[in-house]
Amino acid sequence: MPGFIAQGANTDSRPPSGRACARRALLHRFAAAALLVALAAGIAWFSLSPFPAPNAHEFQSGSPVLKGEHTASAPGVLSHPENGPRAASQPSSPHVSRDSAGKLAWPRPRNQERQAERDRMVDTQIARGDPFRTAVGNARVLEAMRAVPRHEFVPEHRRSSAYADTPLPIGHGQTISQPYIVALMTELLEVEPGDKVLEIGTGSGYQAAVLSELTPWVYSIEIIEALHRDAAARLERLGYKTIQTRAADGYDGWAEQALFDGIIVTCAAGHVPPPLWDQLAPSGRMVVPIGGPFDVQRLVVLTKLPDGSRQSRTVIPVAFVPMTGRIESP
Repeated sequence: MPGFIAQGANTDSRPPSGRACARRALLHRFAAAALLVALAAGIAWFSLSPFPAPNAHEFQSGSPVLKGEHTASAPGVLSHPENGPRAASQPSSPHVSRDSAGKLAWPRPRNQERQAERDRMVDTQIARGDPFRTAVGNARVLEAMRAVPRHEFVPEHRRSSAYADTPLPIGHGQTISQPYIVALMTELLEVEPGDKVLEIGTGSGYQAAVLSELTPWVYSIEIIEALHRDAAARLERLGYKTIQTRAADGYDGWAEQALFDGIIVTCAAGHVPPPLWDQLAPSGRMVVPIGGPFDVQRLVVLTKLPDGSRQSRTVIPVAFVPMTGRIESP
């Protein structure tokens, strides 16, 4: 049976000499070794770096695994309507009111301490793009990052580094995310005033506080009871009165409060927990890191279409602490 000859290939049928074969074998071994070293270095960089990878611009990808469910994926990306009615119902709250024009009002505490550092953090780390990251441009998100006193959400001995361009440990093997990542995930969620938002992984409470600058209805779940207790007390002390928290396994979501216009997951999941998908309202968005603790994780935006199917968009590679609890069951 005749074979195909690649363009530019050597068609000489004479066998090569023994010396030529030895040279070729040596070259092949050297090339293979160099490739293995390069791959190992790349994997190590992605696994250990807390920052987005270089040239981390948005690109389309296939849908992440939704365990136990198969859904169709449609082309394109849906966005929330800017002024249309929200899918999730708005609960009543003694801390939330509306003015004569129907505009929502709720308590958003203001802390001027270290304001200059917050402004510098936003101007240099978040609002300014560079080859390693895309700038966050949503004005409401930038104002939220300027308003929330990040130093109040880190341990006392870490406060000098509160506004540094890095994640910080908060105890119990958990971290407060890098400021840029907090701002980026918040922007990707496209929160409108009046949206109901669920956060999985309260941690220190910082992400919940940022979200509460955008909408009064923020619900946050933390699986580590000590972290939940400290975060709830901190949010109360600082005056964030509309954030509701609970100590529970985030895999199951918060069914009593569903549906949610947005769900943000601040720990890496090997798959999208089906209860979270079920609790996402039509046209709602979920922002979640997908991948195991030793994998190259992807920050993914999922949009729920009216028919229940999903659209998926991968934004950047990231490194998050893993989700624990029920998700670890085989």
